[in-house]
Amino acid sequence: MSAVARNALTVDVEDYFQVTAFERVIDPATWDRYPLRVGDNSLRVLDLFDRYGVKGTFFVLGWVARRDPDLVRRIRQRGHEIACHGFGHQLVYRIGPEAFRLDIRNAKALLEDITGEAVCGYRAPSYSITARSLWALDILMEEGFSYDSSIFPIMHDIYGIPDAPRFPYVISRPSGTIREFPISTVQVRGFFRDLRLPVGGGGYLRLLPAVWFRQAFLRMNRGGHPGVLYFHPWEIDPDQPRIKAGFRSRFRHYLNLDRMEGRIASLLSVLPFAPMGQVLAEIPDLPLVGKGVGGACR
Repeated sequence: MSAVARNALTVDVEDYFQVTAFERVIDPATWDRYPLRVGDNSLRVLDLFDRYGVKGTFFVLGWVARRDPDLVRRIRQRGHEIACHGFGHQLVYRIGPEAFRLDIRNAKALLEDITGEAVCGYRAPSYSITARSLWALDILMEEGFSYDSSIFPIMHDIYGIPDAPRFPYVISRPSGTIREFPISTVQVRGFFRDLRLPVGGGGYLRLLPAVWFRQAFLRMNRGGHPGVLYFHPWEIDPDQPRIKAGFRSRFRHYLNLDRMEGRIASLLSVLPFAPMGQVLAEIPDLPLVGKGVGGACR
């Protein structure tokens, strides 16, 4: 692969009460009862991006777009790409094919009505396209999406296809082909086997120093590959209401919220970024992977 100049900058636009970490204590039917903070936090993200002269892709949750369509318009008017995060933030492998199709169809139509433009990209809630939900890729193709960024090539209790390719590729399925931009990892040598460590952002960026991510992205770029940085607007909001949940959920959600904006800024200041659709368009000759995804072109 030829040298790649830029990395994909992405934001998953959802609010603090909609995350998978709190799904056992917050019923989606009660979301309207919680104070909405995603609008103000997203505007802070837009201002942050403006300070560093970068554009990104905003994967917007349909529920948020329905409540605040003006936010979607403002994101687009400021030069960023609008993509789809589904409608109700439900894990793909739990809701099944029929509910998934309805979820993405409704969200895509709403975003397109608001912006007046085609929405081509999709990212599943909590990266929940896994080995047991690869059927979702066929449905994405049938519903008009041309790229996806839902596959995390690591082992995790909620998401992941550990042996999936690490860098952008084309997936061939019975319904056609779709470009996949997997969440970034680095491969390091362990005692018994090589290990993949996540460096895409989100909670991992709140857990580990930004220098680790900077070096990982530079390593990918030197190898001719783009990385992808992701985060959520609630991750730069240390003053958000606290949800009563189990220790692991609270740890995952609230860790280092007060440090996240600074860490994002440190990466924006030294790494080249662009919207995901643009980065994919700049990569010639993406490798083709068969319908099973895992175990090929690592």
